[in-house]
Amino acid sequence: MNVTVIGTGYVGLVTGACLADAGNAVFCLDLNQEKIRSLNEGRIPIYEPGLEPIVRRNRDAGRLAFSTDVAAGVAHGELQLIAVDTPPGEDGSADLRQVLAAAQAIGRHMKSWKLVATKSTVPVGTADRIKLAIEKESAVAFAVVSNPEFLKEGAAVEDFMRPDRVIIGAEDARAVALLRQLYAPFQRNRERVIVMSVRSAELTKYAANAMLASRISFMNEIANLAEALGADVEEVRRGVGSDPRIGYQFLYSGAGFGGSCFPKDVKALQKTAAEAGRPLRVLAAVEQVNEAQKHVLGDKIRARFGSLSARTFALWGLAFKANTDDMREAPSRTLIADLIGAGAAVRAYDPAAGREARRLFEGNGSVRILDSAMAALEGADALAVVTEWQEFRSPDFAAIKAKLKTPAIFDGRNLYDPAVLKSAGFEYFPIGRKT
Repeated sequence: MNVTVIGTGYVGLVTGACLADAGNAVFCLDLNQEKIRSLNEGRIPIYEPGLEPIVRRNRDAGRLAFSTDVAAGVAHGELQLIAVDTPPGEDGSADLRQVLAAAQAIGRHMKSWKLVATKSTVPVGTADRIKLAIEKESAVAFAVVSNPEFLKEGAAVEDFMRPDRVIIGAEDARAVALLRQLYAPFQRNRERVIVMSVRSAELTKYAANAMLASRISFMNEIANLAEALGADVEEVRRGVGSDPRIGYQFLYSGAGFGGSCFPKDVKALQKTAAEAGRPLRVLAAVEQVNEAQKHVLGDKIRARFGSLSARTFALWGLAFKANTDDMREAPSRTLIADLIGAGAAVRAYDPAAGREARRLFEGNGSVRILDSAMAALEGADALAVVTEWQEFRSPDFAAIKAKLKTPAIFDGRNLYDPAVLKSAGFEYFPIGRKT
């Protein structure tokens, strides 16, 4: 099939590459000339495991093209997949300017029937706005559907290739048939397509992310309570997760959630609910808990050291989660702000987010981004672990102890066994665990 993907961020690039890998002719359209130039030169602008070889393989095979030519992009695909950013506005609502600009461009240039599908996370009613935007530009027939993505950063390729479900929000039989054909290669062993109304599909994406965010904030609340009561949240997690009605996923306590999805989607769904006269009080609490949780590590460090003036702290992990370089809403940024605001200096390392961190903290003399975990420890008073990268899970504790001025580890992801750290001579400060 001929497919055009509008936007080459996490969603657009993964979607385009994986569809091309299934044999489709995919045209990836983006107005960012530097990003398109990089992709055409073989440089991938994001870190996503497994993505680079798929992009290169399909670009070399001629199935995957990158361009800023809007007219050519609209002409290419019978399917037009909108996968542009929908960042949060000042009031928390999703900013739809890029989505509607894409719709206008499709309407302006299309000469034949098109299926326009939103992959971007958009509020309920956005499909209606897309339809109006296209109709203002063209009298050519078309269909608009909702086809939300459910890709986890750090596992996006696997999620696309082996989806849990494919949501199609549509009332147009031709559109449903085309999307079934598009996704057939990714559901060989069982049917994963769920067809529903457009508005239900738009709401499904927000509801899924809000539910997962709620689980994280709930477990962080339980962790803080466990700490106050002398219980261990890891033992509680195993006991709760063993209930098949609950399960183990998203029950890990830590330093709070971040990234490009959960924070903005929680805000956007609250905004939609408020406008509908049905405020979501649970989600308001989820957001409040998460913002407070991002300060927990900083609070633990201040409680241990008192004044932080003239002290230096090592940070392992800057991305909001492992296997990505995304630092949007990352807990590390809150911790760094807390530490340097109290007069401390920071030496930080991340396996993938170093370049982004250098950009974010350029010119800030209190923050140094290092090229290895051990280098970050040089001259540090203590270590804070903020992201659960695999290389941090079983480090050389003797070497860490030798480098730190104080043998203290503040663990924002509960990576280590308290008994092991105690026997190694460390002061250990996890989240909600007995030490």
